[in-house]
Amino acid sequence: MDKSQEITAYVLCGGKSVRMQAEKGLVLYKGKPFIRWIIEAIMPITSNIILVTSNGDYSLVGLPMIEDTYADKGPVGGIYTALNHSTTTRNLILSCDIPKITTELLRTVTDESWETEAPVTFLSDGKNDYPLIGVYSKSALKIFADAISADKLKLCPLVNMISHQKISINSDQKSLVQNINSKAELQFLNLLDL
Repeated sequence: MDKSQEITAYVLCGGKSVRMQAEKGLVLYKGKPFIRWIIEAIMPITSNIILVTSNGDYSLVGLPMIEDTYADKGPVGGIYTALNHSTTTRNLILSCDIPKITTELLRTVTDESWETEAPVTFLSDGKNDYPLIGVYSKSALKIFADAISADKLKLCPLVNMISHQKISINSDQKSLVQNINSKAELQFLNLLDL
């Protein structure tokens, strides 16, 4: 069976976007919404792409959308929603604020996820972890359900508590995984590309 059929990609677009003061995934970078850059990076890996959002504005990308099962539970709730919805064992989970992510990096994390029994594989630069650029096994569903029940909603401590695999990225790749959370960060990103 083709591995691309064995993985579903979920992009979490449910954040409050307080610092950006606009829906992050729909913010323009080089004339295209963040979400389009992310989708284009995912497409060579899988065409099974679903957005976790209740914002109808994302319909412009023409992909299936599902709402969070539990409102206001942050990324932990988003991952729970994705795993609960998924019909595949492996699930690529991404945030909607990483417009510079590349297919190459996503392929690295997905390929490496096949080499481990750990339910979570994600990128790390040695100092910062990027659990919202990761592959989550459907087997982690109960862990996320329990975390929501216990109101343990901080993602990094949660993934570090469970069996996981970190894929190291080098300093040249750090800019590719950067979350663009504010207008200042977006302005800086645009200046870098001039």
